[in-house]
Amino acid sequence: MRNTFYLSTHTLQRLKDVQALLDQLQPEGQPQAFVVPGGPEPRGNVIIFPGSFNPPTTAHIALLKQAREFARIHEPMTLYAAFSKRTIDKEAVERPLLLDRIVLLDDILRKRLPHAGILLFNRGLYVEQAEAMQQSFPRVKRILFLLGFDKIVQILDPHYYQDRDTSLTELFKRAELLVAPRGSAGEKELAELIQQAQNRRFARFIRPLPFNAAYRNISSTAVRQGAREHTSEIPQEARLFIQKTRAYAPALERSDGSQIDYYGLRMHHLQHLLYQ
Repeated sequence: MRNTFYLSTHTLQRLKDVQALLDQLQPEGQPQAFVVPGGPEPRGNVIIFPGSFNPPTTAHIALLKQAREFARIHEPMTLYAAFSKRTIDKEAVERPLLLDRIVLLDDILRKRLPHAGILLFNRGLYVEQAEAMQQSFPRVKRILFLLGFDKIVQILDPHYYQDRDTSLTELFKRAELLVAPRGSAGEKELAELIQQAQNRRFARFIRPLPFNAAYRNISSTAVRQGAREHTSEIPQEARLFIQKTRAYAPALERSDGSQIDYYGLRMHHLQHLLYQ
């Protein structure tokens, strides 16, 4: 058991560096953003893809590559995946740890999208993240958030706001949205949505992004709930991480009827290494 928790000196230092940034992010503080060490410093035009990446899927990577193609055609932009820090009590029970997910995605991007980076935010709302970018990286000029069709439906839904138009006006002062198809909803459905009377004034801030239909139904939730049936939908690095850490697996049953929470033990061991 002890050997399976072994971390190289290099890996442990990476984990410590990322955890040090997470420790500085206070959800109750002013909007704040950091770049995971090794990533490009944000400047000019940026595309930001926020998510939980729990776990990262082939659809996540394909969508980032499609955004890279969008930037190649239209104007130079730097790509970032992004995480927002959860509240402490929720983070304590969520698996895998935010730290593990960040480092796993960083490994994947370094091999598949080496010029992309990862941002860490202390806030979860798009408008707050845009504000964090402007405050933390004043050389950033233009911000595009990359999201799926299901998210734009939520963003435009008045049920999520006390004053929808005021909130959206504030968002679109700071950022634009790049929307990819999700499920059966594509560019046609997006055009219909943003041309509705209540949405038309915001249409110029919302742009469609073509996306291969083969990836539109891939879901991190489905992977978590049935990892074996969806192994082809996650990168090899994620498969190895899941197998090694048992992050989504139930506790192991011992012959005497007791159980071993393997990932729980790993979390405890990692916590000790990070702060010793």
